[in-house]
Amino acid sequence: MVARAARATDLADVDAAVSDCFACPRLVRWREEVARTRRAAFRDQEYWGRPVPGFGTGEARIAILGLAPAAHGGNRTGRIFTGDRSGDVLFAALHRAGLANQPTSIAADDGLTVRDLRIFSAVRCAPPDNKPTPLERDTCAPWLHREVALIRPTLRVVVALGAFAWAAWWPVLRAVYGQPPPSPRPAFGHGAHWSGTDAPDLLGCYHVSQQNTFTGRLTPGMLDDIFGQAKRLAGVD
Repeated sequence: MVARAARATDLADVDAAVSDCFACPRLVRWREEVARTRRAAFRDQEYWGRPVPGFGTGEARIAILGLAPAAHGGNRTGRIFTGDRSGDVLFAALHRAGLANQPTSIAADDGLTVRDLRIFSAVRCAPPDNKPTPLERDTCAPWLHREVALIRPTLRVVVALGAFAWAAWWPVLRAVYGQPPPSPRPAFGHGAHWSGTDAPDLLGCYHVSQQNTFTGRLTPGMLDDIFGQAKRLAGVD
């Protein structure tokens, strides 16, 4: 898979190769089982049931790094953060920030566009219980590394949604930027900010999961502050 990722010459190549990946047997079984059985509310829909590629512009100044697609969200629709409650929260915030043209993301053909932004996840397949293993994260890492390498000329800020995504970023420094990760590694927290040399700034943000948004751990105002900071750091109007 490392070789396949390295051969991708543009984002379209990466997206196509990601969508045809079968590297992690447990994730392949799960994503396909979910696509076959389906949730009752979506029984008449055909699920994507494959790895979910990134979404957004190839000239992104801001990137959002998530954990993995949702079983009945991205795994159903084929687009990251699309068709689930986490996406409802995320794209509403991006719309308020002027980074998305609409506040909803319900299907891959719903007309959603983003500006100055690329969205991807550390693991590209929906995992059981929303918990990929460290081995699955590391196996999937070449896709993330290649995608970041392709948007490197413009990328200025990465927003990591949750501790898993925060941890997944540090190997990117070595693989893409030729820099050793900081030691000790900065701790994840909402609003945590790491700034390196010749690499994008990293911002921590609580994940837009229902567990966080329904309990008030993550509020719309907190998201607005994070994306406002990301825009300032990236020089996005």
